[in-house]
Amino acid sequence: MAEVLTPDICVIGAGYGGVTAALAAAAYGVPVVLVEKAQMGGTHLHTGCLPSKALIAAARRAEALRQAKAFGLNVPRPKTDFYQVHDHIQGVIQAAAPNFSTERLTGLGIRVVQGAARFTDQHTLAVGEDIEVRARRFIIATGSSPAIPSIPGIEETPYLTDETIFELLVCPKHLAVLGATPAGLELAQAYRRLGADVTVIDTARALAEEDPECAAIVLDQLEREGIVLRTGVEISRIKAARSKIQIFIGDGEEKIEASHLLIASGRKPNVEELNLDAAGIKCGAEGIVVDAGLRTSNKKVYAIGDVVGARSSSAARKHAEAAIGHALFRRRAKVKSNELPRVTFTEPELAHVGLTEAGAGRDLRVLRFPYLENDRARAERQTSGHIKVITTKRGKILGATIVGAEAGELITAWALASSQGMNVRTFAELAAPYPSYGDIGKQAAISYFIPSLAKPLIRRIISLLRLLG
Repeated sequence: MAEVLTPDICVIGAGYGGVTAALAAAAYGVPVVLVEKAQMGGTHLHTGCLPSKALIAAARRAEALRQAKAFGLNVPRPKTDFYQVHDHIQGVIQAAAPNFSTERLTGLGIRVVQGAARFTDQHTLAVGEDIEVRARRFIIATGSSPAIPSIPGIEETPYLTDETIFELLVCPKHLAVLGATPAGLELAQAYRRLGADVTVIDTARALAEEDPECAAIVLDQLEREGIVLRTGVEISRIKAARSKIQIFIGDGEEKIEASHLLIASGRKPNVEELNLDAAGIKCGAEGIVVDAGLRTSNKKVYAIGDVVGARSSSAARKHAEAAIGHALFRRRAKVKSNELPRVTFTEPELAHVGLTEAGAGRDLRVLRFPYLENDRARAERQTSGHIKVITTKRGKILGATIVGAEAGELITAWALASSQGMNVRTFAELAAPYPSYGDIGKQAAISYFIPSLAKPLIRRIISLLRLLG
């Protein structure tokens, strides 16, 4: 007979979002069950954010050595030892793994259950054959998996995904990347810097969701580093020929040959095994359908993170906090997607939060400031890029895009500003450290007030104050 568990909260999936939700619930002292069928930590820890950033960090060190001569340093050209790169990635994973371990979570009051989960009705979750969970509320956090495009020949061709590529122990001679997505371009630049020839292929525009002006700066840098970008083209078929992979473009007359093929064109939600119909949960092409409070069509069930189409760890964490707040305290749980910052970790980095220039409407101001005019950027020789801030006519901050060094760090302040409806005056009055990249934002904010200073009335007031002073 199956063991029946009756916690307040049952979380399905022990990735970043799921563990965050379970920890938040346990912190309030309520009974929590966390179900995971595979590795604790999920994609985030083992095959996603963490290993990719470790790889990117190694690639940046290699590029820094190549650029050292500009700083007066004569160093040998770097040679990549891919076994050591692999060890570095695994070391980063192992250092973070204890945070997701069964032992730690159990010690914090969470019942961890290993096994595949499926709903048997609207109130019951079966885990394997031995456990049933009848919780007051469920949170689905099962994540996503690489989506493989329907291209003739792809099933017969060996390929890597943005999860399996970290298993490589040799540098590809020529890496073909299908998908000019943030993940695709991050990996393309990393492997190029580590010694591979790289070609990126996509039917759509590269970084299609980003501000085109800012995305162009990233794409220009990638091409300067020798990455071939083939966007707006159709792939007619793919073929494995001996040790080569052949990719045929258009009508098939053009052929690209590569040693390795990476699929990075998108992801699909992990819902196949959940038996959502039994629970009365609706699912669409992008994932489980949720309302503004992250509740599914079964109001006892929430869904968060990748499984609802939010493809970032920061979104999963925000979703987890909001879902627990509503499930336990009926706290308003509206999560606006434009309040969640996103970062493409290329070099230069591309970060965005809030509204874009195209999406903000006509009643707006666009404020800019270039890295080229920042003293810290000059000292670091990181002068490519700029900040673009979108405000209303009255200065309310609606969004920001930053392309340049440390953009992923700088965007945090603007995420706070746009979510809280702050005025640009706040940044203009900020005492920014000097020299720092943060001063770029302050200078952009100051530019909001410059046109007003040229108005005749303001000039007369200034003149009067000078006489009185």
